[in-house]
Amino acid sequence: MEDYDRWLKAKLAARCVEALKKNGFDAHWVQTMDQARQLVAGFAAEFESFGFAGSATTRALGIIEMLRQNGKTIYDHWKPDLSPEQDLEIRLAQGRCDCFLCSANAISLSGEIVNVDGVGNRTSAMGFGPRKVIIVAGTNKLTPDLHSALRRVKEVAAPMRARSLNMQTPCAETGICVDCNSPQRICRITTIVHRRPSMTEMAVVLINQDIGF
Repeated sequence: MEDYDRWLKAKLAARCVEALKKNGFDAHWVQTMDQARQLVAGFAAEFESFGFAGSATTRALGIIEMLRQNGKTIYDHWKPDLSPEQDLEIRLAQGRCDCFLCSANAISLSGEIVNVDGVGNRTSAMGFGPRKVIIVAGTNKLTPDLHSALRRVKEVAAPMRARSLNMQTPCAETGICVDCNSPQRICRITTIVHRRPSMTEMAVVLINQDIGF
């Protein structure tokens, strides 16, 4: 069954890549994390400063450690023991770095990229600021169309993410979105990238594995 599942997801990824390319994105799909790491490393080689969103997917690649070893400047608000002022400074710098790396909450087979943020540093940096944005996502993020992509955020990504962050929200407790007004609500800003932003290079790397939320 695993072989058939990977075959099906590979077919869907290939279809999604074609749609993304038609929408102006530099889209790729690979079979393994190692192939994705090599591809992202090639994209990143020309840049000096890098911003990282709070993405389990990009961190699983080990790119942060590789870039640090190469002497690159890293803006990562997940560093431990940051003061609120330091956290804000890093998030602002992510929007002006050379290259910003993140994932997506959902990517439709029609070639749209959907993200929902609580703070907005990711969604802001994706749209304008960095010279290049690299989006890395597993095939578990693929959905048939834009409507199902938006639904995936509520039904899958947000509850799991809120749970992983130990947020005090209804979805983190029950797994079901109730469009809450919780002070710790993480769904505050929704963006749909229909086409590549006109002044930002944007690469999308799909990995034929289930990765992230």
